[in-house]
Amino acid sequence: MREVNPGRGGAGRPFNQAVHRLVRQIPRGKVATYGQLAALLDYPRAARAVGYAMKRCPPGTPWQRVLNARGGISLRANVSGMVTQRILLQQEDVPFRRGRVDLGRHRWAGPRRRPRLALLALRRL
Repeated sequence: MREVNPGRGGAGRPFNQAVHRLVRQIPRGKVATYGQLAALLDYPRAARAVGYAMKRCPPGTPWQRVLNARGGISLRANVSGMVTQRILLQQEDVPFRRGRVDLGRHRWAGPRRRPRLALLALRRL
């Protein structure tokens, strides 16, 4: 487990860039949580740092696909951003029930990685 220090600054920080790259991989109709993204980046305790990075998303990043651990939209000072996030997700056929998304059904499994065993087996052939 690594420690993260996102530091002050914007989207140019390496951690923030890694978060934005990962978020761009989330397919339409799927969502991820802040903690899930942190774990995928090998920083399992950095969910808040992911949230900090999400505040500075570059244009074209599907920011609406990142939710809190309960499948809800996290509170923010700008309430209209919360409404926008819900509308964008509903347009992607991600339904809400009682203000939450069913993570069991819509959670993104993470980026596809080639299994090492398959690669080792191919080398032997």
